[in-house]
Amino acid sequence: MPSFRPITLVTGASSGIGAALARVFAAHGHELVLAARSEEPLVALADEIAASGAPRPHVIAIDLSRLDSGARLGHELATRALEPSVVVNNAGFGLAGAAHELDRVEQLAMVDLNARAVTDLSLRWIESLQRHRGGLLNVASVAGFLPAPGMAVYYATKAYVLSFTEALHVELKPLGVRVTALCPGPVRTGFQGRAGLKDIQFPRLLEQSVEAVAKAGYEGLAAGKRLVVPGIANKMVTLLP
Repeated sequence: MPSFRPITLVTGASSGIGAALARVFAAHGHELVLAARSEEPLVALADEIAASGAPRPHVIAIDLSRLDSGARLGHELATRALEPSVVVNNAGFGLAGAAHELDRVEQLAMVDLNARAVTDLSLRWIESLQRHRGGLLNVASVAGFLPAPGMAVYYATKAYVLSFTEALHVELKPLGVRVTALCPGPVRTGFQGRAGLKDIQFPRLLEQSVEAVAKAGYEGLAAGKRLVVPGIANKMVTLLP
């Protein structure tokens, strides 16, 4: 039986918080697999990380909203003799508008990516995570703490990720697997354009940089925290409900 090398899998790593998380994990010595739909920015990020002196990340271009994406990603890792010691589920997108007016197929694709794929990739490599005494970092959102008319399905998916991850934190702790939910508030990334929120202005007290969010997420996982909400103002928002 071939020996499988442990890696850290980062989904949605082509830009924004995912790319920042990849940089932080690489800076701390993790060998990475970067997964997202767009191959070109993944290759550019892999080149950047390699140029910093870290091992060059493996790149897998894959649409994680497809129902067979978990199996396809597992096959890609197995053919390279790789297995996750850490899984970072960051891939996701949002859509702004009333649920009854938005495209239903697009909203179901959002559920597939934001919730179903996170569930699949969180559970698919439990034995590997346990073997390496590794961890699982799921990127939820402050949005997961409250409903939001105008982005109903997106907020609901993040509520699912938050609830699911907090429960896994308890279930997997006896196995030696750390599980953390990272819940950022507003972060200026390509998310807003994809969601249809190009002109939105965030309150300055709430807004965080991708670097600050990624650092908080990495440190929270390393410390075995159940929940990480970057920024004091964002922590206060989570108490409002």
